[in-house]
Amino acid sequence: MTRTMLQFTAVAQRMPDKRDPVARRHDFTEVALPLSAPRTGDQASRCEQCGVPFCQVACPVANTIPDWLMLAAAGRMEEAYAAAAATNPLPEICGRICPQDRLCEGACVLEQSGHGAVTIGAVERAITEHAFAAGWVTPPSPRVERPGSVGIVGRGPAGLAAAEALRRQGWSVTVADRADRAGGLLTYGIPGFKLDKAVVERRIALYAAAGIRFETGVEIGGDLSFAEFRARHDAVLIATGVYRGRPLDVPGCDLRGVEAALPYLIAQNRRDLGEALPGALDAKGKTVVVIGGGDTAMDCVRTAIRQGARSVTCLYRRDRANMPGSAREVAHAEEEGVAFEWMAAPEAILGGPTVTGVRAHRMHLGIADGSGRRTPARIDGSAFTLPADLVIAALGFEPEDVASRFGLAVGRRGTIAVDPRTQATSIEGVFAAGDIVRGASLVVWAIKDGRDAAASIDAYLRAKIAQAAE
Repeated sequence: MTRTMLQFTAVAQRMPDKRDPVARRHDFTEVALPLSAPRTGDQASRCEQCGVPFCQVACPVANTIPDWLMLAAAGRMEEAYAAAAATNPLPEICGRICPQDRLCEGACVLEQSGHGAVTIGAVERAITEHAFAAGWVTPPSPRVERPGSVGIVGRGPAGLAAAEALRRQGWSVTVADRADRAGGLLTYGIPGFKLDKAVVERRIALYAAAGIRFETGVEIGGDLSFAEFRARHDAVLIATGVYRGRPLDVPGCDLRGVEAALPYLIAQNRRDLGEALPGALDAKGKTVVVIGGGDTAMDCVRTAIRQGARSVTCLYRRDRANMPGSAREVAHAEEEGVAFEWMAAPEAILGGPTVTGVRAHRMHLGIADGSGRRTPARIDGSAFTLPADLVIAALGFEPEDVASRFGLAVGRRGTIAVDPRTQATSIEGVFAAGDIVRGASLVVWAIKDGRDAAASIDAYLRAKIAQAAE
């Protein structure tokens, strides 16, 4: 069915239907329900086809969003998928986990005018799932095989995006990672209720079919030296991500029952993948306090609810409007029974040797800092206590000691220093991309960085071949 565009006055914004909160509290199945083909077309037809596509400007990978919305509205789904995949090798993943309310949909002219943004993420997911069902998604196929190999350290979104782009150009690609499955954060860090692991595995299977080699359980710099890994390849990309949690630096932070966010999420994802983990951390029957306000904190509180916690509270030092996490994730958490203590920060973890509570104090927001965000300040005499027998610190992530371990120049905050134009490191032929360069950020930014690095590696290898031929 072909639809005309600019239907935002006739067709109301309708976000994807969600599973009932009571039912979804008890499993890790994805929350959002898929859009039907007619509804996909109807929602896509609301697009205003702006002369300046602010949605595309706000997208880190510069998706040609108005183009594939128009194609979807016209029922030309195969072409819509081709347009979506041209700029993003993982559209089915970004359609699920990107914080669209902070990116493309937040920049949509219809959102600014009060009509409600086009539901870009839901349409992107629907287009891609339709393409998979129709058999239109095929392994990347190079036109010519080139005489060079690239080794990639890290199988997260940056590494996968780079591997796909380099394989399309005909280079031999090997991706090594210390984990036993590919996907990095996509597989181990993001809960199944946001991203079903079968979605990740399906895409990785396509890459393997394209000839990309995945080496599992191999730690570069441990099981295999970095020098040896470099010697095997004509160029190397480091895309290890950042996984070290920022510490909770208050008295009592070393008590039994105070845990870091990522190991907690990894344990549950491993369970979902069918692994038996006796003794692994579980919130069942516990009073849980999660400290932090980003997307990782939302993943933790919603995981604890599903594990059967007695109660779950999120403690955050700013207000709801200044929370860095997705507003939609906060709403999902509230629907599922999570309580929020806004404008509150911990001053001590109570108990001994096991945690019994969190003593916190109220905050107020002062003047804006250099980032433009108002700085929280403590209100004297406002202390209060939250009972807890499990405290999870979700305060963000810092890089592991990758740069110095591999002999590379260190950037700010311990990241790898690179040339911002080429992603080249201080060692010739070695590049870096994703969070290990940028710092902890969004999956879509890692995809963008991986593709940019792949373009630089492609140019580097072609130049080497041309020089050798002279």
